[in-house]
Order: sequence, then structure tokens, then C-alpha cells
Amino acid sequence: MKKSVTLLLLLFISTLLFSQKGQITAKELHEYVQFLASDSLKGRKPGTPEIGVAATYILDHFKAAGLKPLAENGFQWFEIVTDVNLGKKNSLGFDGFEAVIKKDFIPLAFSSSASLAAPVVFAGYGFDIDIDSLKWNDYKGIDVKGKWVMVFRADPDLENSDSRFIPYSDVRSKVLTAKDKGAAGVLLITPKGVEKEDKLMPLVVENNEVTAGIPILNITRELANKILKKTGISVDSLDRAIIAQKAPNSMSTGVTLKGVADVVQQREKTANVVAVLEGSDPLLKDEYLVIGGHYDHLGFGGAGSGSRMPDTNAVHNGADDNASGTAMVMALAKRLGAESGKTRRSIIFVAFSSEEIGLIGSKYFVNHPPVELKKIKAMFNFDMVGRFEKDKNSISLSGTGTSLEADSILKPLETKLPFSVVHSPDGYGPSDHAAFYSSNIPVFYFNTGVHTDYHTPLDDTEKLDFDAEKQIGDFAAEIILAVDNLPKALTYRESGKKEQAGRTGRRLKVTLGIMPDFAGTEKKGLRIDGVTKDGPADKGGMKKGDIITGINGMVVGNIYEYMSRLQKLKQGMIVNVEVIRDGKNEVLIIQL
Repeated sequence: MKKSVTLLLLLFISTLLFSQKGQITAKELHEYVQFLASDSLKGRKPGTPEIGVAATYILDHFKAAGLKPLAENGFQWFEIVTDVNLGKKNSLGFDGFEAVIKKDFIPLAFSSSASLAAPVVFAGYGFDIDIDSLKWNDYKGIDVKGKWVMVFRADPDLENSDSRFIPYSDVRSKVLTAKDKGAAGVLLITPKGVEKEDKLMPLVVENNEVTAGIPILNITRELANKILKKTGISVDSLDRAIIAQKAPNSMSTGVTLKGVADVVQQREKTANVVAVLEGSDPLLKDEYLVIGGHYDHLGFGGAGSGSRMPDTNAVHNGADDNASGTAMVMALAKRLGAESGKTRRSIIFVAFSSEEIGLIGSKYFVNHPPVELKKIKAMFNFDMVGRFEKDKNSISLSGTGTSLEADSILKPLETKLPFSVVHSPDGYGPSDHAAFYSSNIPVFYFNTGVHTDYHTPLDDTEKLDFDAEKQIGDFAAEIILAVDNLPKALTYRESGKKEQAGRTGRRLKVTLGIMPDFAGTEKKGLRIDGVTKDGPADKGGMKKGDIITGINGMVVGNIYEYMSRLQKLKQGMIVNVEVIRDGKNEVLIIQL
């Protein structure tokens, strides 16, 4: 009871500290969003000149609010892969025939740039599955070491939405299986069940820059038939036979093929925008609160961009996602900066870049913090806070279980709100607060919900409710001030797993209990960004920062290979996990 009274008193005092001149207004929020979500910024895609304009706009605002720039004069630079292009060396030929790039074949975005002259072996759907009641091995009885492996995309049970093949049917899994068998290159065929027209796959940049290690080419069915000519069997008849017999049908083609894959990754620099409002308390000013939100979006959309209308090439203005959250960070900077010297702790304001392509900016911030990470005591994240869900006058506030004091702080502040607050205790989620939670920092994640305009060109300024966003901002400011005025920092506690379902959409039967580095910034294996307390990895001695390089003797080079390895394991199994820790190789014994 005494603790609650103290908190109420602190809230009352913190409210008195701020005069009218520091209040958030709907007008300023509209002004910020209108600029950030204007057509002139072309969707704020990371790596473009336009997102640089947005970054300068935000930093100028931070400076005008009395904040001190951090990092490199307010910009925290890092490099990302923004596109992939065909190099000049792509070629493919056999028996006097020369294939035409983009007509007969195309390398995949994650193909390594490499050449290979070797025999071609057809290996059905490229499976090697032996788990539960599903047993299927396209590699049985054939030798693929050092050779090209030609396989179908997808699986032989396409019409079944609950097909048991689904977890093993993505391209990355098939390439990994081929590599495990010793294949030196992969040729992918799109069966008629997937694409009636004999089209090639588009060359689309991935969020992960890690390549396969071998050349990967997508070829047309017409070209595949040329390769299979000596066997007297066509691609379509092979596919029909495999589906009808529900069994593999692999063979040597009798063809030696020389191919070159040449893929060029385009890299650009982008930046988090970072500034600090210094605290006034002699002791507490060395503790920091972080207020952040991402300012990047999808550019013009298109295939691989994350757009929900990938066939529409148009500016995705991202007014709600996340100009609204960026505007909130800017408004809070102005409000708190107007009363400089009255916050006890120092407050870092940051606009993250590259959230849409894998939470890269916030991860970079946590891995390269402008202040000691242990001095950051709480993080407030604003992502899509401009539109209430249809027929719902409420906001979602996640991370309420990540500190012991959160509920005591929130309860008195919510009594007179014009909207309801739905609490979610989990600290992990698909936004920038996740990196902070995985670093044992309490988080508060504000969100008004997803709508039908999300990740489409229709997410425009006129759809937002700035009066409602102002109310959310006032509420958020009170929470921030309450946390700032606490005599002791929030007490962190784990709430929810420090992991999420894989981005490949697979349904895993087992898990190590980790949050992996989805951005693929580690080149030696898969870095661990978080370990779930009392999960299999934690019990087996795995730590944040470990780099997984193998599971049961099988190589793990990235998130995709990690997911593929887990698909072939069973609950209760004891596995050997090879990791690099502090530059040294270690082996952990983990029970799934």
C-alpha cells in the first residue's frame, strides 16, 4: 500500500513539472506525419536518398527540442543489402546448347557467385525425410557428390493445405539437403502444379545476406526437358509419376552441364537517428530511458518488399506504419525537451532504420550502444499508433510483465483515459523493443492494431486520427515521467519467450528456446540474441552471444539452415550443438 501511494505522489509531482508549452498537440503530430508520409519521400526505403531526407528532418527536430546528438553527430550508420542484381558472367550450357539468361534460367538471390562443370542428377522433390510416419528419400541409390542436383520446387501434395511435406518444401531446405548429400550446385524446376506457365522465379532481395555457398539456378521446364532428353522422360511425366506413386523417382540424366551463377549484392548505408536529453539528478542522470520507433517503410513495394499488394508498384507512404510512431517520438522529444533539466534520468530518443527488413536498426543500436547497455533501464517503443482498430477504442500495451513495477505505475494512469488499454505481459514481439527485451531491459510497446491498409499504398495521412494519437501521447508521457521519477530503476523480469516463430512460416515441433539473429549479420553461423529462461538451450548452458555452427554434426550457417535442422529433430532427443563462444569452439549437450 505504501509503495502505491508513493507512486501516485510521484505521478502527481511529475505532471506538475510540465507546463502547457510542452504539451503534445494533434496539429504537430499531423505536421510530422504529413512530411514523413509524403509522396516526395517515396516510402522511406532504407538506403535511398529519401530516407536520408527523413533522417535529417528528424535530427533537426531533435536539436530544436534541445537534445544533444549522439553517435556520429546524431547518425548511427550501418550497412544493409538493399538489392540484388545479375552480374555479367551468368551462363549455362551443355552438348553445344547455350541457355539464355532470364529466358531459360536465372540464379536465385541467395545463390553464391560460382561456376560448376559437372554431371546432372535428377532427385525428384529433393527430400530426405525420416521422421514420425513420414519417410521419403529422393537421394536413395544415387550419387550426387560434386554434381548438379535437379529438383522440383514445392511438394507432391500441393492440394492438401495440411500436407506433411510443408515444413520441408521451401527452397532453402532443399538446397541445404542437397549440400548435405555433397551436391555442388542445384537446379530448381517449377512444376505445373505451382505455375502453369513456364515462368522463372523473380530475382528478389532477401532480408538475410547469407548466401548458399554453391550456385543455385532456377531453370524452365523446357530447359529441364532438354537436360532429360537422353532419358526419354519429360518433366511433366516425372512429376505425374511421383505424385501418383507417392514415391521418389530419381535418376542420372547423362548430361554434363557447365554453369556460372553471378549475383551482385547492392549495399547501401542507412542510419538510426539518435539524440539525448540529459537528466538533472546528480546520481540518476547516468541511467537512461530509451524512447524509440522506426521511421523506415517499404518504398515502392513490389515482390519481396513485404507489401500486401506486391503486384502494385506505387509509393507505400506508411503513414501509420510508422510515420505515426516516429511522430510520437518527435512530439515526446519536444514535450520533454521543453522542460530541460526537470527529468531526473537521461532520455535517449532514437528513430530506427531498417525495422521492416528484420529489426536491423534496433539490433544494431543494442549491439553498438552509444552508452553502456547496462545503464539503459527501460525502452518505450511506438509502432503504428495512429489508428484505433475498427470498432475498438483501445490500444495494446505490451511488455507490462517485463518489470515488477509496471502494473502499479499503469493502474492509476488508466482510470480516466478516453480509451481502454489492453495489457500484454510478453516482452518479445515483431518490433524494435524485442532487441532491448532480449538484453534484459524492461519494455513498453504501444500499438493501436493492424488494419486493412497495413503494408499497402493506402496507408495515408488522411486515414489517421491525430486527436486520438495526442491522447495516446499524453498517456505515454505520463508513464515515461513516472518511470523517470522512480527512486530506483525498474526491476526487470522475464515475461514470455525470447524467440518468435520463424520468418519462413514453418511449424516447428521442437525448439531450443532462443531468439536467433534473423538479420544474418553473423557470417560464421547463427548468433544467439536471447536465451529463454529454463528452456532447453538455457538448461544446456547456451548463452546470449553464442554462435551456433552445427547441430549433431550438421553445419548451421544461418537462420534458414537452423530451421531446417530443427525440422528433422524430435521432442526428447539429446543433441550436440556446436557453438563459438568468445572465439573458442565449444560443444553443448541439449535435450529438446
